[in-house]
Amino acid sequence: MNPVNRAIVATLPLVPKAIVRRIASRYVAGETLDEALATVAKLNAEGCMATLDVLGEDVTRREETEQTVEAYARALQEIAARRLDSNISVKLTALGLKLDPAECRRQFGRIVDAARSQGIFVRIDMEDSSVTEETIRIFLEFRERYEKTGLVLQAYLRRTASDARRAAAVKANVRVCKGIYVEPPQIAFQDPDEIRDSYAATVDFLIDAGCYVGIATHDPLLAERARVTIASRKLPREAYEFQMLLGVAGTLRRRLVAEGHRLRVYVPYGDAWYAYSVRRLKENPSIAGHVIRGILTGGN
Repeated sequence: MNPVNRAIVATLPLVPKAIVRRIASRYVAGETLDEALATVAKLNAEGCMATLDVLGEDVTRREETEQTVEAYARALQEIAARRLDSNISVKLTALGLKLDPAECRRQFGRIVDAARSQGIFVRIDMEDSSVTEETIRIFLEFRERYEKTGLVLQAYLRRTASDARRAAAVKANVRVCKGIYVEPPQIAFQDPDEIRDSYAATVDFLIDAGCYVGIATHDPLLAERARVTIASRKLPREAYEFQMLLGVAGTLRRRLVAEGHRLRVYVPYGDAWYAYSVRRLKENPSIAGHVIRGILTGGN
């Protein structure tokens, strides 16, 4: 990590919240559902699909899970009522996975039932390696209850090739990403080229196995490798999609949409925007320059 960026990351708690909020506004749709839905409508108008994420994870109190379930229920109702092209993404630790796996399953079941009533797809987000196995187990359980339930696999984990075979066995809908959590070399590739090779191999394997794949990347090299696979397999556009985070890689996003590829944008929102934003800054120290400029300009 660049020494300057390292210093900035270490002092993030001292950065005025107003400055973090200004930087975060590019990557977070807002605090309210209405703000998030307005962002989704704008993305739809640009030819993009969306996935809504209610911010929050690693809850410490069970009552917090109730708030998350209610927020998703409202989001699902409004997506359907406004006829938006969006699904939802859910982090299981926001439903208490680390507190009580059984209660997490119950609360996730409520979200799945609400999604089923509207015919909307539900993606289970993947988190750090401590919950990888339990997340996959919950996915497999709920995939039997509701086919429109999807999984995420992280290419930097050494176990992913095996997990991809499990997903392929049920023809899962899988988002493939590089992975953002800091993991030890014993369980995760560290070299960027190794991670890219694992990513491309996972995408190719899942496509060849007949899975619907969400190619979640902002890396031009991986996007190009995926485009080669798509062309060589003569895949119809309904067999895959590209995915990106809100506010990231706009030029690449517009190019892929212009070429006729389906593309979905991850739209996070909610009261927990600050914790999410600080985590993103820590995970992506290159953004630190934005913080410096914000401090120097007073957030303007």
